Amino acid sequence: MKKPTGRRSALAALAAMAALVLTVTPASAVPSTVWTVTPSPALVTGTNSANATVNVNGDVLNCAKSGFTAALHSATGNPAQVGTFGSFTFGTASTPCTGVLGPVSVTATTPWTFTAQDHTAATGVTKGYVDAMDLTVSGGSLSIRARGKAPASYTNATGRLVIDGTAGQLLITQTSDGTVFPIGTSVIVKAAYQLKLVGGGGIATIVGTAP
Repeated sequence: MKKPTGRRSALAALAAMAALVLTVTPASAVPSTVWTVTPSPALVTGTNSANATVNVNGDVLNCAKSGFTAALHSATGNPAQVGTFGSFTFGTASTPCTGVLGPVSVTATTPWTFTAQDHTAATGVTKGYVDAMDLTVSGGSLSIRARGKAPASYTNATGRLVIDGTAGQLLITQTSDGTVFPIGTSVIVKAAYQLKLVGGGGIATIVGTAP
């Protein structure tokens, strides 16, 4: 029997993820916002359009390669979850992230989510945050794990998702060196990604309107 290709397996995983996120009950809040994703669900891939960085207590890790798979979907609420990341990578085997001490492994435990909070119709920009972030950074004898969220924005015209991490939101929860990298220390992720629809290569849009 012919084995399925990696691409088909990836597409099947994305389709299953889309079916799962559509069963999630939208967040409720007052006033409510209707978030319309076109198409919905939108199965997308994201590739970094700029160098992704992970700042661990002043030690900046540079990741020339970074990307993800995700499913975007319409929702109601404010804030409201409009996307789920099925995978997220920082660096590759041939192009790992690097710091002052050399190659470093940065591993994401998914799913992560994209939560929308504000939409500006004039610019087509939706602001919110990437939530449920879970990162493990390891190199040599060092190993840390950080959990939390980071501010993010999506622009309809370009299909560009920007993660603009700030201090105090993605924090170290486990560490092998509590002196240099103590628990509670901020990990700041900054990256920009170009999103494309799986199969068609077009751009998904997110629009938020008040009832």
